[in-house]
Amino acid sequence: MIKKSEYENIQPYITKDGSIIRELMHPFAHLNRNQSLAEAIIPQGSTTHMHRHLHSEEIYHILSGSAVITVADDQFEIKEGDTICIPAGTSHNVKNNGAVLLKVLCACAPPYSHSDTELL
Repeated sequence: MIKKSEYENIQPYITKDGSIIRELMHPFAHLNRNQSLAEAIIPQGSTTHMHRHLHSEEIYHILSGSAVITVADDQFEIKEGDTICIPAGTSHNVKNNGAVLLKVLCACAPPYSHSDTELL
């Protein structure tokens, strides 16, 4: 396992919620143990599936773009520079309503796993 990741060597994949993910640091590939860090990309006009993570708390930091996020019963605009906390077990989705790719830095603790993601 390695301590460093290089962006150009990370293969993106599509998660259960429909976003394009690059795992920047994850226990499956690196020496960290208790959290994961990923870049999520949501194309213009796209919406992720409503979902929740049963055990993982997520923190989103918006790197670029703008969107509308739904977290449980709340819905609000997000834009570059904003940071959002999504508690474990809380339903959420993101709609990119902007003119550019939405890029989000996603931190998960415990680390992201497909088995912890429930589509709603």
